[in-house]
Amino acid sequence: MSDRPVSASGWTIDTLKEHYDALRVADERFDAERDRRTTEGAVLRERALNVKEVADKDAGILSRENQNYKDEKADKARDLSLSERGGFVTKSDLELVVTRIEDSLAPVFAFVAGQKGAAQGSQLTTAKLLGFIAAGGTIAGVVFGLVNALAR
Repeated sequence: MSDRPVSASGWTIDTLKEHYDALRVADERFDAERDRRTTEGAVLRERALNVKEVADKDAGILSRENQNYKDEKADKARDLSLSERGGFVTKSDLELVVTRIEDSLAPVFAFVAGQKGAAQGSQLTTAKLLGFIAAGGTIAGVVFGLVNALAR
C-alpha cells in the first residue's frame, strides 16, 4: 500500500480508484451486452417482419385461390341448375304464341259477334265457344311445349 492516510472505514484513494476502475469496466461490459442485445433484437424483429410479410403475401394468394375455387363451384352449380330446369320462354316467344292463338281464335270471335242477340243459338254458341277455347288451350300447350323443346 501507499503511505496515504486510511480513513476509519478502510477506504483510501487507491482503493477508491480501484473500485471506480472496476465499476467502469463493469459498466463498459454492461453497455456492450446491452448494445449486443439491442442489435440482436433489431435483427430478430427484422426477420420476424420479413416472415410476416411473406406469410401475409401467401395468405393473400391462398385467399384469392379459395375465392376463385368458390366462384367456379358456384358457376358450375348455377349452370347445372339452369340445365336441369330447361330454358326460359323469352318475351318474343310468348308474343309469337299469343299472336298465333289470337289468329286461330279470330274466327271464333267473329262467329260469336255474329251470333250476338240470337236467343235461339245462344246455348249452341256457348258450347262452340267453350270447345274453341279448349282447342285453343290445347294448341297453346302444344306450342309452349315446342317452344320449350326448341329453346333447349
